[in-house]
Order: sequence, then structure tokens, then C-alpha cells
Amino acid sequence: MSIPEDITILLAEDAVTMRKIEINTLKSLGFKNIIEAGDGQIATEILQAQDKIDFVISDWNMPNMGGYDLLVWMRQQEKFQKIPFLMATGQSDRSQTKIALEAGANGLIAKPFGPVELKEKMEEAFGIKKVLDPAAMAGPKIGASGKVKLRMAHIQITDHLILGVLKHWIERGEVVPKHFELETQCLPGWNPVQKALETGTVDGAFILAPIAMDLFNYGMPIKLVLFAHRSGSIFVRSHQGDYAEPYQNFFRKRSFLIPHKMSVHHMLVHMFFDGVGLKSSLEKGDDVDVNLEVVAPVNMPDFLKDNAEACGFMVAEPIGTKSIAAGIADLQFLSNELWSNHPCCVVTLRDDFTDQHREAVYELTDLLVKAGKFVEKRPDAAAEIAVAFLDPEKKLGLKVPVLKNVLKEPQGIKTGDLYPSKEDLGKMQQYMHNSMGIGALVDLERFVDTQYADVACAGMPRATASFMHNSVVLNKILQPKNGDGGTSKTMLAREGRYLTFMLNSQEFGVNILKVKEIIKMMDFVKVHQAPSYAKGVINLRERVIPIIDLRAKLGMEEIAYNDRSCIVIVESESHQESKLIGVVVDAVSEVTSFKSAEIEEPPNFGASINTNYILGMAKAGAKVKILLDIDQALH
Repeated sequence: MSIPEDITILLAEDAVTMRKIEINTLKSLGFKNIIEAGDGQIATEILQAQDKIDFVISDWNMPNMGGYDLLVWMRQQEKFQKIPFLMATGQSDRSQTKIALEAGANGLIAKPFGPVELKEKMEEAFGIKKVLDPAAMAGPKIGASGKVKLRMAHIQITDHLILGVLKHWIERGEVVPKHFELETQCLPGWNPVQKALETGTVDGAFILAPIAMDLFNYGMPIKLVLFAHRSGSIFVRSHQGDYAEPYQNFFRKRSFLIPHKMSVHHMLVHMFFDGVGLKSSLEKGDDVDVNLEVVAPVNMPDFLKDNAEACGFMVAEPIGTKSIAAGIADLQFLSNELWSNHPCCVVTLRDDFTDQHREAVYELTDLLVKAGKFVEKRPDAAAEIAVAFLDPEKKLGLKVPVLKNVLKEPQGIKTGDLYPSKEDLGKMQQYMHNSMGIGALVDLERFVDTQYADVACAGMPRATASFMHNSVVLNKILQPKNGDGGTSKTMLAREGRYLTFMLNSQEFGVNILKVKEIIKMMDFVKVHQAPSYAKGVINLRERVIPIIDLRAKLGMEEIAYNDRSCIVIVESESHQESKLIGVVVDAVSEVTSFKSAEIEEPPNFGASINTNYILGMAKAGAKVKILLDIDQALH
């Protein structure tokens, strides 16, 4: 049995961009009849006006009337009492779930969520029973080698790189664990990681410390055995808006993105905004200065780019640095500047695994600690591993230079000391509970099991004690970054290998990834009434390729072609469409690698001269080579 795709769904969500994301998620599941409401009050009006609403999905926090009040109102009306109601919220801790269910919700789904999660929650809300797969039942499994299979969940952030390094070593045969087979599961967000850990479809997870503590508080049989890293997160602000004094006003009455309610990012964002005189909250209201929204880390850059109301986000790297390099955001501060050497993600294991396979846990922690030392001592090699581990399907577009920058950042991620400090975890839960009113105070003596780290970290120096900075530091990081603070990151997307060529005695470069091949000059088939720079088309191995004279396209004087002239076939993208185009150049020079430090922004010649087609100016000794954005240059 499945939910009919022709049902009418009422979606109540005040954030326009978030509503679009949720509508697209519903449509991907086949649902087309979706009615939108900007808040709970509008939803009540739609319910009373419409003859038939089959299902309601509502955000918890909305202006005028929130989702909880909408739910209570519906359950008081006989006409709407039996309509399945799914609460969608960033308030994802267990206490909020209990409140929603007691008020009559048929389910609660934590933001951010994807199609698979939404489908499961909708089926639960409609009371559709699912047949459990026996292979997915909880409990350790034995692998083909006869060793226990250790299933570890993670997401696509640098915080989980030590797991990627260990996986890389095992795949290359550099390490052969004696007591376990490693199976990593890359999941799309924190909610799937949490669910996998709860249901036992994984034996352990790299997970946010506050999520792990919340699970433990509600009876989840897990233990924290190691830190995954220290520090490593970044706060960026949007390019949209004028960042001027008083700088606090840039953030006022705008939305700010965090990856999860139960996260150190939420805590640090609260510390920052509170320290500069702004109230930030997931609860919306007239007294709230900055509205917090929970968004999946991988979706944050697009959300920021497409939503003028969003002022920034805080997240684990490399997502922030990638956004800076892409020109979407500016650096505000790194998390280490606000709370030095802070914990964030931790390594947790289920009790049913640790109770039965202690030798495997000792071995795992030892290998992860060694992987942490590897990342610290060999960041270049670790960056190569990181790209393959964090972006195996190349959907994030991660590049090695970005990862190198992240791993070499003095104030960035630290993996040299992974010993689980109860003192630091205590600071975290005390602040979140006492200052933010979220989470419970758990017994860290019962939750943190240091016996494995005691052995793995024996004789290693401890990291400098963590320290939360004062208002002087807060006001300093409120200032815009000057000098190299964020500038070096903006060039990272431009670092790489370039094919260089001559035009009018000047050397230009195009990223080698855009170049498909280089061919000798050949006859063109002219196209009448085409612009003067469009020389015609050629037949290249049964494929028609348009030819453009790059001299003419860039406004240079045309010359007669000679034996050095050639055609460079490039892949150009326009309006999300990719096509091959041949560009005529005077002569091809060589393939050259440029580091970000060797690339500068194009000079400003004034509004009358368009330099949008220039990526940057690359310094090569005493010469300067102009790096082209070939997509801009051709369109």
C-alpha cells in the first residue's frame, strides 16, 4: 500500500526558499497538488476555504501563528481532527518530538530532510506499515573475512576526514585491521546519521557531540569513545547587502543558517550574536533579531546565493571556504577564534558493538588517532584523500586546493589530539542548557568511555586547553577581515592548471579542465549573417563544432591565420547547457600550474570597460598572464 499521488497537501512554511525546497522534495516523490501557506494563520484560512485537504506539513516556528498552535487548533475542530499532520522543524531534539506527538501530530520530521526521509515520515503519518528488512536489523554483523563488520556513518565534511584516511589506508593495503572490516556509509545529513545510529543499521557514527548527548539522555545505548577533531568550522556572511557600520545591522531581521539545532555551530552563533547585542533564535518573534534556519550543510551555499534574506551561515569546512572561493560569501571568522580548541564532532559506538568486540574498538581508536596525526603532519596528502572521500560522486565540486587551504589554516581544524575531554564537553552542555535553554545535562562519566583513548593517546601531548573568548574578541571578529584574512580563499577556485596561448602578443590562459583538444587550422563552413567573430562551423569526427575567432570576440584586430594558428576545442556552459566550441588563437604555448597566491583579482578599469571575462591575473616571473573565464568570454 502506498500514499496516492493525487492527494492535496497543505504546506505551511514562512521561509520562501525553504518552502521551495520542500515543494521540490514533494514533487520528486510524485505529489503535485500542493497548496502553500506562509504561516499558521493563513493555513487555517485555507483549511476552512478548501473542500478537501488530505495532509498537512507545517513548520513549527512561524510568525502570526506557529505550527504548534495550528496543530492544536486543528485537533479542536471536528472537521480537521483526523487529517494527518506532520510537523517539520529545526527543533529536532527529543523533547520537541514529545511535545508535538502529545498535541496530536502524526509525526515529526527534523529539518533538513530529503525525499527518502519525507516519504518514510509521510507513510508513518498515514499509518502505512512497512515490512522490516531482516538484513537491516540492529546488531553487529560478521563479514566475509570472519571478522566483525564495523559500519560507520558520516557526512561530507572535513570533520570526518580521519575516517577517510583510515578507509584509504585499508583500501590500499597499507593497513589490515586484525579485528574488523571497515564499512563507511556517507549519509546526506545529520538526521539520517542519527536514525542509522538509533536503529542499529550502523555500529557507530561520526556525529555532532550535542546530538550524541541528546540521544544518550533519552536512553540510546551509545558511548563516546573519541573526538573526531577539534575546531574546524567557519562563519561566513552573504555578499548580498552592504556590510557597513554599525556592522550588527547587516544581520538584523535576516535569516542565518545552521546545520542542526543540537550543534556547536548553534552554540557559537548564539555566543557571537549575543556578544554583539543581537538575539538569535529558531523561535520567530518580534523580539528576535536574527532568525535561525536549519539547512543541510551541502545545501547552504545555494540557499545563501538564492535567498537575499539570508545573511550567512556557520558550518563545518570545507563548505564555507568553497563558498568564499566561489564568490558567494565573505569570511567573518573561524570557530577557533571564538572558542579555541573546541570539540565538535565525536566518534560514538553502540553498546551492543563495544560490549561484544572490545578488541575491535581498541584497534579502531588507535588507527583513528594515527590518522589524525597523518592529517596534521601531511595536509597535502590528506587533501587528496579528502576530495575522493568527501565527494566521491563529484557532486560538491570540491577541489584539492580548497582542502589544502582548510587543512593548513592555522586557526582551522585540529586532529593531533583526539582525546575526549569531559571538561570541554561539560562547557558545551552547560552553555547550551543554561544560556540557550536547550538540551539536558548528561552524566559525562557514564557517557564518555575513555578506556580506548587512554591506550591510543598514551604518551601524546594534550592540546592547549579550550578557551571561550571575551567581548573584546567578539567585537574584533565583527569587523570586516582586512589583508589576507579572507582574500587568499577567494582565489582558491582559480588555482589549477591552465593551457596558455597567445593573442596579440599577450599570453592568456584557460583552465585545462575546460579544454578538450587542440587541432590544426582547417577550412570552415561559413554561416551567413553571423557576427564577424563567428567564423563558421567544422565537422570534427562527425560532430558539428562552431568556430569563434577569440581575437575578434575580445575586440582585437583580426590577422591572417598562419602555420602557428590553431583551434582549441573548449567545453562551454551557458544556461545550464554544455556544448563544444572551437576558438581560434594565434599560438598555443604550454600547460602551466598557478597557485592561488600567484593569482590576483583583475584590475578595475572603470565601469566603461567590461572585465567580467577575466578570472584573474596570474604572475609568472616578470610576466602577467590573463586567465579567462571562457564561458563569459564566449557569451
